Amino acid sequence: MSRSRGRTGRRRFLALSAAAAGAAALLPRRPAAAGPPAKAGPPAKAGPSESVRVGAIGVGGRASLLLEQLPEGARIVALCDVNVPRAWAFRDRKGGDWPIYVDYRRILDRRDIDAVIVGTGEFQRILPCIHACQAGKDVYAEKPLSLYVAEGRALVTAARRHGRVVQVGTQQRSMAINRLACAFVREGGLGRLLEVRAVNYGNANPTPSPLPAAETIPTGLDWNAWLNQAADRPYAGAWMGWMGWRDFAGGEMTNWGAHGVDQIQWALGRDDTGPVAVRPITEGPGGQVVMTYADGLEVKFVLEKGPMGGAVFVGEKGKLEINRNKVTSNPPEIAAGILAAVDVAEEERKWSDETALWQARHHLQDWLDCIRSRALPVADVEIGHRSVTVCHLANIARAVGRALEWDPAAERFLADPAADALLVRERRRGFELPAV
Repeated sequence: MSRSRGRTGRRRFLALSAAAAGAAALLPRRPAAAGPPAKAGPPAKAGPSESVRVGAIGVGGRASLLLEQLPEGARIVALCDVNVPRAWAFRDRKGGDWPIYVDYRRILDRRDIDAVIVGTGEFQRILPCIHACQAGKDVYAEKPLSLYVAEGRALVTAARRHGRVVQVGTQQRSMAINRLACAFVREGGLGRLLEVRAVNYGNANPTPSPLPAAETIPTGLDWNAWLNQAADRPYAGAWMGWMGWRDFAGGEMTNWGAHGVDQIQWALGRDDTGPVAVRPITEGPGGQVVMTYADGLEVKFVLEKGPMGGAVFVGEKGKLEINRNKVTSNPPEIAAGILAAVDVAEEERKWSDETALWQARHHLQDWLDCIRSRALPVADVEIGHRSVTVCHLANIARAVGRALEWDPAAERFLADPAADALLVRERRRGFELPAV
């Protein structure tokens, strides 16, 4: 499709959308994400020399970056976004001719798609990921992986049951410096660990009362589908800053925390487990929190400033700060020894452009390699689930305002039904999790 035809088609689409919106208001609204996909696609069959055919579920800011960074060996086949003008804008900017859908199940129905990139908000993410696994598609799921603990576990179960490769977008797992630094800590380079200090990432804001005044739904936005599992409410532009509201997100505790906590879990060798206790040490929704692991090690979320993408590890032999593609230490010889094993010039070349902070090309490459080999990716879904679960535990401890004991195997609190109730959320009718 030429760009001029694309613009004409877009104008026609928006005009039709406006007309259809009035008619649709007279009809019962079928949730755009209700039920499993109509047809299950075949398992991914991309061989070593074949291109992996990718569908995009979500084409917003971060999702667009992922699509732009998609390595050779993969190609975009179709786009989906409940905010259709965003998909049009991406397609126009890239000069593509991909079909655009509002209902992600249309992506999953296609037999010419091997895998999907789910770059939606965290409150919209788990349902299409589970349905993709059921449809035989491999998945790249952005982070934070989940809105609450139980839905994250449901995705892990679906991925395992259907044999899918699910990579979580904690891209620091694909950075050489982070890999070596975490291995250094894990293998005892600092001696016995005394404590870990992390940034005190904040929670999101409670739902305002009264709700913001209703506004006109922008043309091309399926508001019902955008809300996904969240409770129904009139459209207001304030909700589009969804990361700041607890109905849709866990604030910076799950946003940047998903990166920082992931490095802690990796460095401690706890990818398949988590802490056994959590307690708030200052009051309020943004209060400081301490986690305790089974060996007695404490992880303290107390720093007002510090490594947003990592933490400070304090051991008998010194202190090591791990951040995004960066390490510093006291004594400095510790970090120097880690960097000596890295081709620093090559790492600088990889991360030298303006998107360095958000770079995911190498992480996407690991996903594509694992689609072909069927190996577990470096940020496998179990790893991503366990890391963000620690973030959820911090927010739950803040919410109840007391110390909690946690069973990481059962993923339940010990003798605390009130805290257990916060491991799940009520989902809106039509957006329930499927049985997996």
